[in-house]
Amino acid sequence: MTQQPASRQDAMRALLAGVADDRQAYAALTALLEEQFDAALRHQGPRLAAIAEHITALVAQADARRLQRVALAQQLNGPQATMSQAFALLKPSAREKMEADWRALEAQVIECKRLSKRNADLLVEQHGIMQRVLHGEDHIYEPI
Repeated sequence: MTQQPASRQDAMRALLAGVADDRQAYAALTALLEEQFDAALRHQGPRLAAIAEHITALVAQADARRLQRVALAQQLNGPQATMSQAFALLKPSAREKMEADWRALEAQVIECKRLSKRNADLLVEQHGIMQRVLHGEDHIYEPI
């Protein structure tokens, strides 16, 4: 994690920049999750592995920004600070834009979670099918 900004103004700038960076990162993550789904549908193992590495790196960076965001909000408003409290420090026009950006980021996060679950469900289903193909189904020849 990076060093804490010295001034409240610097902390607010870093907070706003982090949200903007996350918006870009989640757009990239959405694209990677779509690529992952396509690779899974086509059973492209090496491509899936490469995409997984990119996803892991993006998620790690986003989590680091989240931790920094919490620390910056606390620097601005104390230990129990919320993003709403941090945004309240902005002038009205800047606050409205930031709140809209924050809602958009939240929507991106929700969409990425949905795509991630969809991909995981597909991969689990494919794994189950492969297990049945390779090892047969135990209950097919069981006596009634």
